Amino acid sequence: MAAEAERARVFFALWPGTTTAESLAHIASEAHKRFAGRLMRPETLHLTLAFVGTIERTRIADLVAAGDRVRVPRIELSIDTLGQWQKKHIVWAGPAEPGVALVSLVESLRAELEEAGMALERRPFVPHVTLLRNADCDTGRNALACPLKWQVNGFVLVESRLQSTGAGYEVLARWPRQ
Repeated sequence: MAAEAERARVFFALWPGTTTAESLAHIASEAHKRFAGRLMRPETLHLTLAFVGTIERTRIADLVAAGDRVRVPRIELSIDTLGQWQKKHIVWAGPAEPGVALVSLVESLRAELEEAGMALERRPFVPHVTLLRNADCDTGRNALACPLKWQVNGFVLVESRLQSTGAGYEVLARWPRQ
């Protein structure tokens, strides 16, 4: 147990404000009618920029320093697509096109994290907000009838903790758009 307390599972993300989270929760609720599965709680909805994984808590300061070196450009996301990943049984929402500003933010953040010695996943970046888990879905994407506009006001460093109700998240640091 002591070893667990010395480690943290962390990631960087875009965290929606209350109104955007409520709109995402509505999209999730509508998707649930079609795909069933487990709805993500509104307070946990986010768009992961970089998943770091489990690290020693002493390294969190390195992550904060890396985040400090990243500038947040003006980003307006159009959450206009409902996607499905059949193998993972996940239904998600995201932009059909991520846009130059979001890609630039992700590339800058990843470069700083790698410079700090963090080993990151090498998968292509697919910006998405997970809405449903354990869903009865296929693989594909469809346009949302009413796209959601998300004004990004910054990004966060989050610790994920497993709880009886699913993942619980604690924001460890914030970087607002300047």
